[in-house]
Formats: sequence, C-alpha cells, structure tokens
Amino acid sequence: MPKQKTHSGAKKRFRVTANGLYKRGHSAHSHLLTKKTTKRKRDLRSIEYVDETRTDELKKLLPYK
Repeated sequence: MPKQKTHSGAKKRFRVTANGLYKRGHSAHSHLLTKKTTKRKRDLRSIEYVDETRTDELKKLLPYK
C-alpha cells in the first residue's frame, strides 16, 4: 500500500496539540493593516483552535500528524 501524501498547505497552517486539537492562526494580518483598528490587529495575533466539526477534514489532510 503506498504512503499517503500530506497536504503542503495544511502542514504550514496547522499544528496538532497533545490533546489532538488543531491550532491555527488568523487570516488578514499580513497587509493592509493601516485601516484596521489596534484592537482588531491585537485580536488577530491570538491563536485559535479549529472547530471540532472540521477536525475530520484535517485528519485526512495531515495523516501523519
């Protein structure tokens, strides 16, 4: 049986915690920052966890994590 390929985009964007949750960053924090408020930019720096309904998709994209 051949090995599965890991999705290159997903491995750059998601990390797996010890509990099996997937951490992710926020989008919209790389450019066009002058029009965004300080509070909004500060909130975009924080880490979020992927919703439980999406974890099955990520398990297929990241089979060896």
